[in-house]
Amino acid sequence: MKAFILAAGLGERLRPLTDDKPKALVQVAGVTMLERTIQTLASAGIRNFVVNVHYYGEQIIDFLAEHDNFGYDIKISDERDLLRDTGGALKHAAPLLKGEGKFLIHNVDIVSNLDMPWFVGRSLISDADASLLVSDRATSRYLLFDDNDLLVGWTNVKTGEVKTPYKGLQVDYCKMKAFSGIHIMSNWMLSLMPAWPEKFSIIDFYLELCRSYKIEAVEYPGLQLKDLGTPAAVAGFKNL
Repeated sequence: MKAFILAAGLGERLRPLTDDKPKALVQVAGVTMLERTIQTLASAGIRNFVVNVHYYGEQIIDFLAEHDNFGYDIKISDERDLLRDTGGALKHAAPLLKGEGKFLIHNVDIVSNLDMPWFVGRSLISDADASLLVSDRATSRYLLFDDNDLLVGWTNVKTGEVKTPYKGLQVDYCKMKAFSGIHIMSNWMLSLMPAWPEKFSIIDFYLELCRSYKIEAVEYPGLQLKDLGTPAAVAGFKNL
């Protein structure tokens, strides 16, 4: 299995730590976010990675070269010309990701206590087209799932906005789950992306497809998730 690490973000919430470097190279407890993510995924047997870059992208390229890619096969999806959002990033990286089976997507600034081998193994035997790691974490934006744990919509509870391909969907009857930024996608789904614009959200992509394909919720008992998107979160980090 390959893994795609989303590392191209501007890291605006992390300033001033990202004034002169990309968020992927911000150190957390002495280890960069990028190395931490790579080693976490490697614990599940993943040896092939694609990393997208944009802001200070050359620093990430140089960092990986200096560390001999930590002994793994790591390719760069170069977005220095345009930051493409999560879905557009996958579309742009498709030539590097194409293959058989499924691949994993992981945000570089997320850490968790997830048993990664468990998540990978469970997703590989699932007949779902995509598996999204979710939890009951409090947030303002939730994915909506039916009684079979299949995606049916999205909502922002602060604004009341709802996105769904299902006319008349009753949000109150849906399971509301927070997305972790960790998911596994069937490789063939990349073939559906050429018609999409250069820049789009992967959540919008999933919402467009969920009526025709199986996009499932996966929950890990006792999941603890940490978003390292602010200086306070970095300074206060403790291993989960």
